[in-house]
Amino acid sequence: MYAIIETGGKQYRVSEGDIVAVEKLPQTEGEPVIFDRVVHVSADQLVKIGQPYVEGCNVKGIVLKHEKARKVMSIRYRPKDNVRRRRGHRQWYTLVKIEKIELGESS
Repeated sequence: MYAIIETGGKQYRVSEGDIVAVEKLPQTEGEPVIFDRVVHVSADQLVKIGQPYVEGCNVKGIVLKHEKARKVMSIRYRPKDNVRRRRGHRQWYTLVKIEKIELGESS
């Protein structure tokens, strides 16, 4: 069984027991998180596709930790003008362990 959830403007394919790195969430470490924007759910013979989201479906997880990604360097250079700028950026993300995919009422 797997589901496709939407969070932080991105979509993730998750199954029970997966560890997913998503955009930073406001929950602290160890707190539960519920993703209610489920776009697609697929079980054994059951396939539900949302328009835009599947009604009654939730994906429950627990926040493991907050981390920063690797540094991304951006360089601005203009020849003959002596313009050189280097900037680094590290984006925050949250590691979430998927505990359960709830289908809700089957229709």
